[in-house]
Amino acid sequence: MRKCTLLLLGMALTCAAQAQSSFSRNFAYVEAGGNGLFGSINYERQFSKKPGFGMRAGLGFYAEYDFYLTVPVAFNYLIPLKNENQFLEAALGLTPTLFKSRPEKNHVNIDVDHFFIPTFGFRKHTRNNFMWRINVGSVVGIQDGAVLPWVGFSYGKRF
Repeated sequence: MRKCTLLLLGMALTCAAQAQSSFSRNFAYVEAGGNGLFGSINYERQFSKKPGFGMRAGLGFYAEYDFYLTVPVAFNYLIPLKNENQFLEAALGLTPTLFKSRPEKNHVNIDVDHFFIPTFGFRKHTRNNFMWRINVGSVVGIQDGAVLPWVGFSYGKRF
């Protein structure tokens, strides 16, 4: 699983480096629910001047019996609606979660769990370069196959 996480982060960095040559369409936002599970801070980059493919990555958390660090990464596609500031958004994400496992002989192990998170939602850009969105989807546990319906709300700024 650690190899999968490293591969995913490598792909994310490669895509971000390739996107540097395209038109700057950047977003920074906070998200409740969504790909970060409970909460996250994210950066998103749209790859072209027109709405279309983009990528987002962030740092988040999840707390159930203990505190888990999450690293949400997703590829998204924006579909423009009649109003040029409103979009439908479809995304496929993978969220590794890092947590401490039980110590063995005074040694703390850090384990990684992965969640696949497909989402679909609505996004609105405001005149002041702010953005909000709401999305629905499912959190799918890769190790155990458990499926949980999920909702996310984001608010941030375009720069």
